[in-house]
Amino acid sequence: MTATHDLPVAAACRCVSLSRSAYYREPDDWTVRDAEIIAVLAELVAERPSRGFWKCYKIIRRRGYDWNHKRVYRVYTAMGLNRRRPAKRRLPKRERVALYIPRMPDTVWSVDFMSDALYDGKRFRTFNVVDDFNREALHIEIDTSLTSERLVRVFQRLKAEHGLPQVVRCDNGPEFLGEAFTAWAKRAGLAVQYIQPGKPNQNAYVERFNRTYREEVLDQHLFASLDDVRDATYWWMIEYNEERPHDALGDMTPAEVRSLAARNSTFELSP
Repeated sequence: MTATHDLPVAAACRCVSLSRSAYYREPDDWTVRDAEIIAVLAELVAERPSRGFWKCYKIIRRRGYDWNHKRVYRVYTAMGLNRRRPAKRRLPKRERVALYIPRMPDTVWSVDFMSDALYDGKRFRTFNVVDDFNREALHIEIDTSLTSERLVRVFQRLKAEHGLPQVVRCDNGPEFLGEAFTAWAKRAGLAVQYIQPGKPNQNAYVERFNRTYREEVLDQHLFASLDDVRDATYWWMIEYNEERPHDALGDMTPAEVRSLAARNSTFELSP
């Protein structure tokens, strides 16, 4: 319990050796009083945002400042620099699932991202969708940014053209883990099969497709714009699906295998 004393201001000031002018003077705002500390801390954090308080304080002392660590910490917290940074989320355990060749089209699709650059250095990404049954290139989405919401729109377009598969195989990228994509897949009844982290061979069909696409399109041209990339990709996909024979398909094209499967319900590719 705090005790109170009815002392005049003059007597109280004499007791604590404080002048009456200091008692009546309005205190300076902390941003004015600690402006030099604020400037030094702002500089240190701008250089390395991951620096914590004690690392900053040790650097401050090495620079010759004699500020008490309590004062520096008070300013550090007032600047909001002590907020905890979000920790990385641990991925759930992924079970290894052996690759297999589906017996019908549009059963399992493999998807993956690739990255490249235009002639001026501007980076872009591609989102590749491949049917595991006949290695058909179903779609390649190209843009500078491809979010979970963008993936949903891609699958909705593919749904209108092909229907949706039973399973989509992908890695653990943030786009595939995003709420927009996972919630939509659940509503659509689409099973998402995640490969084990660091095991791209578990998504071998689309990885092999990526290599072909890079060698025959991305590495062959210097593109000036995204429209140039999309145009070259469009014509290459027609050739890839309808003209290019595949060793794994018995030298047939993906389009021929799809057509044969549509006529013969018992058709099955040899492993």
